[in-house]
This record gives sequence, C-alpha cells and structure tokens, in this order.
Amino acid sequence: MDRERAIVVAVASPDDLSETQRSIDELVELLDTAGVDVVDIVVQKRRRIDPAYYIGKGKAREVGELAQRLGVDAVVFDARLSPKHVRNLSSLIPVKVLDRVDVILDIFAQHAGSAEAKIQVELAQLQHRLARLRVDPGALSRLGGGIGTRGPGETKLEVDRRRIQARINRLIKRLKKIEKVRKQKTKQQRYFFRVALVGYTSAGKSTLMNRLTKSRFKESSRLFTTLDTFTRAAWIKGATVLVSDTVGFISNLPTELVAAFRSTLMVANESDLLLVVVDVSKPDFERDVDVVEDTLRRIGAGDRPRIYVFNKIDLLPSRYMLERLRDRYEGEEVVFVSAKTGEGIEELKDRIYDYYLRWKGDGVPSPTSI
Repeated sequence: MDRERAIVVAVASPDDLSETQRSIDELVELLDTAGVDVVDIVVQKRRRIDPAYYIGKGKAREVGELAQRLGVDAVVFDARLSPKHVRNLSSLIPVKVLDRVDVILDIFAQHAGSAEAKIQVELAQLQHRLARLRVDPGALSRLGGGIGTRGPGETKLEVDRRRIQARINRLIKRLKKIEKVRKQKTKQQRYFFRVALVGYTSAGKSTLMNRLTKSRFKESSRLFTTLDTFTRAAWIKGATVLVSDTVGFISNLPTELVAAFRSTLMVANESDLLLVVVDVSKPDFERDVDVVEDTLRRIGAGDRPRIYVFNKIDLLPSRYMLERLRDRYEGEEVVFVSAKTGEGIEELKDRIYDYYLRWKGDGVPSPTSI
C-alpha cells in the first residue's frame, strides 16, 4: 500500500521553541505510525494564533502553494484546529487540512481490534467530526480517502448531522451495556489485589505486562499498539495479583477519546495500585510523567497509590547516568527496570508485594508523587 505524503505546520512561541520542536517530532512519529511520510515542515513564529486562519491568511496561502508544488496528500497542523480554522484554511489549501486530533483518531481506528475498541473509536471520531459539520457542512466532502477518513468510513460520515447524532446515541448505549458487563467482572475481581499499568504511549507497558504475567501480548515500538484493557494473573511471592494493561497516554489526548474510552480507563480508577511506566531513556521523560499525571487526574485516578517504574534502563547511554538517576530519586517510590532484559524486575515485585501486604491487612497506602 502506498504511503501518503504530508506537510506539517506548527506555530511556535518565540519564548518556547524547544517545546514546539518536541511536539513536532512527536507528530512526525504519529504520522509515520499512521502511514504518512512528512516531506516538509513549516514553522511560523508568532505569539498568538490567528483567529481566522490559525497561521494568518498570507501564510496559509503560501502553505497551499507549497502543498500543490510538492504534490502532497494533506497538510497537518500540530494543534487542535477549530471548525472555523478548518473551513478557512480549506479555502486556501487544495488538499486535506487535518490537525493533531485527526491523526491520533486515525491511528486508533487502524489499531482498534476488539468490538469495544472499535465502538469507542467510532464514537470519538463521529463526535469530533460532528463539531466541524455544525460550522461547515461541506467539511467532510473534502477529505477524500486515506488518513483522517478511516474508522466509520466515508459513506457513514457523509450523512446529515441528525443521522450522525443518532448513530452517536446508539454507540453510547452499546458502550453502557459493555460497561455494565465490565462492572460485573470488576465485582468478581474485588477479592484480588489489582494492579494497573499506565503510562505514556510506547513506554513499554506491554513488555512489562508480559514480564510480570508471563504472557505474550504484542510488543511494538509503534505508538498506541494497545487499545484494549487486558487483565492477567501474576504470582508474586505466592500472592495472586491481577495485572491490567491500558491504553497509552499522550500530550493533548483528545477529549473525545478520554470520554469514549472512559469504561476502558476505569480500570485505573478501580485498581489498588498503579504502575506508572516511564521510558527513562527519553531526555525529557519527566514531561511524560507530567502528562500521565494530568491524564490520571482527568479520569479521576489522581489519588491512586502508585509506583513509578522507570523502564528501558538498558537504553541509557551509561551506567553512570543510571546511578545519577538513582541518586536523584532516592527515597521516592521509583523502581528502575528493563522490562526487556528483566533487570530490576525482582525489586519491582518486592515493592508490589509490600503494597499487597498493606492491602491484605486493610491498610491504606497513601499515594506518592514526584
């Protein structure tokens, strides 16, 4: 299958160019996961976004000419565009105009495997696109095929707003039924100590899940490989512990996805312990921690007890750096591991077992944060 080609457009504040670069790099990785090659990147320095065209009418016209000259399939903005922005930009740019939310939703559509995940993704996509239809009834007809159109399907998206709303209502009802079944399962699990793996996408949660439970879930360096919640038993020092893997978080996770995946993310709220998995080999891993903490608060799990699992220590440039990190976080609820090689896993199991003993004794461990 031929890969699509796109131009990435971003607005950078003169005061924080490094943050803009980080976000652009992440968007390029997202697009690669979605099957799109980035052929050019346009960055405009400005302190405020343009209320009508996001980057200003003149710059939008330049981007449109560049898109035509390079023969790309889409122009992707590293932001969440308003319906008004999409409408105005589409009048000057002769290819698909997409934003960061479109890309994330597209990846979720490609990776949704279970019936529940497919319903959740379709719900999020329809809600996102319905907002654009309210402002610009012709917005969807310009999308064509490929990225930004997967999931519900183009035919389904071309129906009028009333039918889309009716479809949304039906999907919500189906998710409520699934949530009811999930709650029944949760009641059956309440007699077991429950651990949930949470973290930034591609932090290594599935690899850690396999290591703890001796399972064989798919592992990948690609973003958002896991969309469903899987629960398996782990035997730690003779104790039976239920471990659940969850969907990865990302900065600016679309509100629609948080709402649609509410029942899936509830496993974090219902757990007795969170393992916050962090890719410590990333230079800016602490920002990932901030994003995860913010997302946990958004889903109501901000007060859950947690252990920070600093993963991928095998990818650190040197053991000296590892020792520096150990010294830096000494006294914190942090365990350094390599889920890939197994280093540090026994220490992590010891920590989990400590929480298990407190839980068994009806003690309530207070949440910790760094």
